[in-house]
Amino acid sequence: MKPRIYALLLALMMISGIPAAARAKEEVTVPMLQFSKKSLPDLESYRFAEGLGAGWNLGNTFDAHDAGHVRHELDYETAWSGVKTEAGVFKALKEAGFGVVRIPVSWHNHVSGEDFIISAAWLARVRQVVDEALDAGLHVILNIHHDNLKGFIYPDNEHLEGSMRYLAAIWRQLGEAFRDYDERLIMESMNEPRLSGTSLEWRLDPKDARSQEAVLAINALNQLFVDTVRSSGGYNARRYLMVPGYAASVDGCMHEAFAMPQDAKDVKDRLLLSVHAYTPYDFALQSPKESGSRDTFEADNPMDINAIAVFMDRVYEKFTALGVPVIIGEFGCRDKNGNTQSRVDFTAAYVALARSRGITCVWWDNAAFKGEGELFGLLDRRTFRFVYPQILQAIIDHAN
Repeated sequence: MKPRIYALLLALMMISGIPAAARAKEEVTVPMLQFSKKSLPDLESYRFAEGLGAGWNLGNTFDAHDAGHVRHELDYETAWSGVKTEAGVFKALKEAGFGVVRIPVSWHNHVSGEDFIISAAWLARVRQVVDEALDAGLHVILNIHHDNLKGFIYPDNEHLEGSMRYLAAIWRQLGEAFRDYDERLIMESMNEPRLSGTSLEWRLDPKDARSQEAVLAINALNQLFVDTVRSSGGYNARRYLMVPGYAASVDGCMHEAFAMPQDAKDVKDRLLLSVHAYTPYDFALQSPKESGSRDTFEADNPMDINAIAVFMDRVYEKFTALGVPVIIGEFGCRDKNGNTQSRVDFTAAYVALARSRGITCVWWDNAAFKGEGELFGLLDRRTFRFVYPQILQAIIDHAN
């Protein structure tokens, strides 16, 4: 392509509002990667988890909170993303090859009274969107998301009693509301339970007694979640349930005090571990304005591959190989000044490495494409088109 014509094309792309680099398809290639498959236990839960295929998060939508400009309760849905969710989103995902959508929901800003009664209007809207996703042929993961706040869920001894009361109230109501939904609906206890506002928020310190206290509190909350859902009847008696460790991090689930909850006596192989990993951090998540951030990743660079493989091996050896299927409920890499080829390389490597270890991955899509924030947007929810088709291809080709 001649330089002047190419420059004009780029200008037109920028005018459209979509990053030019995302549309320069001819410049980006999708590597096809294969890694040696590790052995997996012969259990139905593994076949279920692997069968989910590629995953996608409806981020910055029903998880929105702390939005002072919201006047009407249902407007929280669009408070962060600016887009109301339509059935076309899920149809586009299914047609593209996705098998599961995670729908993060914050509940604390939609409850009332000492019993934490969920707003009927908010629950009805969430239920409508869950129905649309299921009707499109997708599995759905439904959770408690940004409720990690003192007064709702906070994993320390001081707040544990109140946290357990809140968590039980929410899951009792959700269990009742969704009891007749089949196993295509997966329930996830919490998002990233952690000691918010402390030096330990994102990094446990084995020498700090608060770390073990928090991990044990999370164990108790996860156990209560399982017990509450199981006792709510219907399909909940055998529904697949997901639980995280501290902050849903790798270090959190690897902590020596962390333990998976015990399921009902007559239920086997129905618990999944939820992990979030934006790894390597300096490439995938760190702001490009911060020192140490990098915008390159190469699928044929052993050091880049190893950065992902090491943490996945840790999770595989402690959980996957020993009978606990793992779902990486959030992963992705933010756009850094149009580094699409590196993002494609990262995505292909990440998903291929995960699948070789029996791990399912769910891309974090926060509907952000422009500006200086965390740009994880993949699907344009207004047009139902994928802004980065090569990243999409990297996910689908390596997940299925």
